[in-house]
This record gives sequence, C-alpha cells and structure tokens, in this order.
Amino acid sequence: MSSKSGIGKLFSFISDVRSEIDKVTWPSRKEVVITTVIVFIIALLASLFFALVDTAWYKIIHTIIGK
Repeated sequence: MSSKSGIGKLFSFISDVRSEIDKVTWPSRKEVVITTVIVFIIALLASLFFALVDTAWYKIIHTIIGK
C-alpha cells in the first residue's frame, strides 16, 4: 500500500501537471490565426464540394426515376 495520503497524491498530481504544462510549446497568436483561417477555408471548400455532388446526384436520381 502507498505511504501517501489522498491529499498528498492530489498535490503530487497537481505538481506533476504544472510541470508538464511548463514543457508545452504553445503556438503564437499569428500561427493560431493562420491555422484558423485555413480550417475555415477548407471547411467552406468541402461544403461547396459536397453541395455540388449532392445536387448532381439529386438531378441524376430524379432523371432516372422521372419525378
């Protein structure tokens, strides 16, 4: 059985978490803005692509079915 109490384990855990957070390399504001813009552009292009494909399939299916 461990010699640390529950409170001791909690403080040890919090200390370990703070130590690991200090090792993280955070992106700059410029990097965050650029990647956010890229994500929005890709999402827009993907939505346009799927809208076109959906419209094409709709027209093909309705031409075949005849409704």
